[in-house]
Amino acid sequence: MKYLTFYDTDTNKAENRNIVLSSSNKLSYMFEAMHDAGLDFDIVSASGALGNRPLSAKKTPLFEGVHLWLPASLGRPCKPVRVLDRLFIRIQLFFKLFGMKKGETLVVYHSLFYMNLVKVIKRLKKVKLVLELEEIYGDVMEDVRVSQKELDFCKLADAYIFPTELLNEKINIANKPSVIIHGTYKVEEKLADRFNDGKIHIVYAGTLDPRKGGASATVEAGEFLDGRYHIHILGFGGDEEKKILFDEIERVSKGSDCKVTYDGLLSGEEYLKFLQSCHIGLSTQNPNAKFNDTSFPSKILSYMANGLKVVSVRIPAIETSAIGTHISYYEEQTPQKIAEAIKNIKNFESESQNVISKLDETFMLKIAKLLGDEHAVVC
Repeated sequence: MKYLTFYDTDTNKAENRNIVLSSSNKLSYMFEAMHDAGLDFDIVSASGALGNRPLSAKKTPLFEGVHLWLPASLGRPCKPVRVLDRLFIRIQLFFKLFGMKKGETLVVYHSLFYMNLVKVIKRLKKVKLVLELEEIYGDVMEDVRVSQKELDFCKLADAYIFPTELLNEKINIANKPSVIIHGTYKVEEKLADRFNDGKIHIVYAGTLDPRKGGASATVEAGEFLDGRYHIHILGFGGDEEKKILFDEIERVSKGSDCKVTYDGLLSGEEYLKFLQSCHIGLSTQNPNAKFNDTSFPSKILSYMANGLKVVSVRIPAIETSAIGTHISYYEEQTPQKIAEAIKNIKNFESESQNVISKLDETFMLKIAKLLGDEHAVVC
């Protein structure tokens, strides 16, 4: 079995490869859960160099029976080389997957980068295609043409891994085998104590993309909070997105005693320690955006796995999920309503880690069955 995605380990940071930060924690959990469910597989990564220097292909073990293969990359010193590098990586992926046997399972984490390549492999090799989707990217881009291409591609799958039941209903019209995984079902070990400065610390972790609106909504909520609160933004975005965020933080800070800070982009143990230092995790995003009908903000599970209380906008994808009753909701996407939901939380003791632990046990059984090994021994 092979698993195609963008992925690299924290221990390989020096190579500076292109990974999808928003999904890396969930992928790490997925691989560990599959291994614990008794499954052997190779991870085929599409992650090339982000820096200028070329990189060699490499294969390293992650667990017993699980290996990670990374492609050679030409680097990104200039635009022509970047274009060639994308083609070079696709060619390597093709030959890596072309060696699969008929009926062998290929799990694919949905990406526009290799969507056409997967179509070819499916047609030529007759593999069992299990498609893992987080969202329809065309919906986020508000590009109907891209959305339709994705929907057509999804029909090729033999089974699915979805983040929400709503996406299952939209894509899986033929009622093929599927499992739902909202995010990381792994209770994190305690790595840090909460901040002990007398303040209530609130964290938003995620994209700074203004189309999703989460970071800006969080910052603006600081206008309606007092000096007892400290809002932290952890996120990824381009220079322009950061400039917009910094300007907004400066504006809010001038008119409120609530402290608002951008604390950078964290990953791995640094990220977990920071979350555990906080009291409340925010899932703030535009409730009217089309992608909310089908995507699940996996940050909610990260918050819960680290023992945080969670405040979220009320949307069906969250409310109807397996953790829907454990969330504190606000009804309108306004800074005042977000602040009110934050202030309504008085007790910071959480049962969320017990909830996550039970979801973990159930998921391991379901994923073993979906991927074709009903007799796998769950460790």
